[in-house]
Amino acid sequence: MAMAIGEYVSVSAQADTEKSDRRREEAEHAADPESELRELTAIYQERGLPPALAAEVATALHAHDPLGAHLRDELGHTETSTARPLQAAGVSATSFALGALIPLLAAALTSAGARTLVIAGITLLSLCVLGVVGAALGGASRLRGALRVGIGGAVALTVTYGIGALVGTSV
Repeated sequence: MAMAIGEYVSVSAQADTEKSDRRREEAEHAADPESELRELTAIYQERGLPPALAAEVATALHAHDPLGAHLRDELGHTETSTARPLQAAGVSATSFALGALIPLLAAALTSAGARTLVIAGITLLSLCVLGVVGAALGGASRLRGALRVGIGGAVALTVTYGIGALVGTSV
């Protein structure tokens, strides 16, 4: 739940920024639509359109949906990239709950003496496998994905264990 709440808070902040950007663009359009048209034209020129074509495209888009054109082409906001805090929180909660099953099963099936090492080993192996799967789905290097997640997980496990040992917890 902590990860889900953290995800919700983070993505909510992103959504607030997007709303603020929208209000600012609305105010700029209301105050000076011609300046906004020039700004849009400059954006298309920077992307490689010749000046005349950039002006033509900007004028057409400005006439159709000026706010949408600026949100998309100036700020990179699209419908598909809109921040969705509840969706992000739900995905985070589900993925962390499912991921926790593997170390919990290892803990349940292991004797007390070996439990810490078995949980750490199974967790790191699982993280590496997930790193490979994530990299494969994203078209990236599987080795790099495994190492990134495995090393990050090892650091997190070490720090967590160290803090637990420092404050005197017992398992």
